[in-house]
Amino acid sequence: MSEWSTYLLLFGTGCVAGTLNVVAGGGSFLSLPILIFLGLPATHANGTNRVAILIQNIGAVWSFHRHGMMDWKSLFWAALPTTVGAVLGALVALWVGDEAFKKILAFLMVAVTLWTLWDPLKEKLNHPRTSGRSQFLALTSGFFVVGIYSGFVQAGVGFLILAVTTLAGFNLVKGNTIKVLVILASMIVSLAVFASQGRVSWTMGFVLGTGNLMGGLLGVKLTVLKGHAWIKNIVTATVILFALRLWFFK
Repeated sequence: MSEWSTYLLLFGTGCVAGTLNVVAGGGSFLSLPILIFLGLPATHANGTNRVAILIQNIGAVWSFHRHGMMDWKSLFWAALPTTVGAVLGALVALWVGDEAFKKILAFLMVAVTLWTLWDPLKEKLNHPRTSGRSQFLALTSGFFVVGIYSGFVQAGVGFLILAVTTLAGFNLVKGNTIKVLVILASMIVSLAVFASQGRVSWTMGFVLGTGNLMGGLLGVKLTVLKGHAWIKNIVTATVILFALRLWFFK
């Protein structure tokens, strides 16, 4: 594959992943395998994908802030414990190595996709919320665990963040503003860990990120026009196929 063909594929993948991140989530379950199939070692793909996620969430945070919806107080009780966990998760991802990471990623792709089909957020809306000190402790602990996962693989972390914020009593709009800020913070520190070990292809990351940014804008329009239920079956089938290919890919 020529260099320009590679960049075109990355941009297209970024557009699709960015759209999925907005309308359904889990876009990295597509972009990570593509980076691996293009020849990057698994840990390099893991680091490179974070460039794209960082770019996308800079745009998302700016957009929410421009509309006066950003909850900057969540930097302390959500983003801070997440960044601590993200450093630990990134170090673990580097430690397990390429082959083990590919197998773990394939498993997570199927597991998280099946979990989202169950749509646990709807059920959690009927559960009682905690309050006061217990709520704060639950939130900080939950976001620390989210940070570990985000630092390790990142893909699908948006589902986990929304689960935590929903259990805490926030609606999905508020949860999404918290989500983009938390992901932005965790991407900054985890990307720094991967970059310090030379596990980032910056050019590929920026091309993918440009697509992610464009796809995110498209995803907003699709969400307004159609919602995200229509795309769930396509997302599920595609992710499972990629997971099987990744598991047996050598």
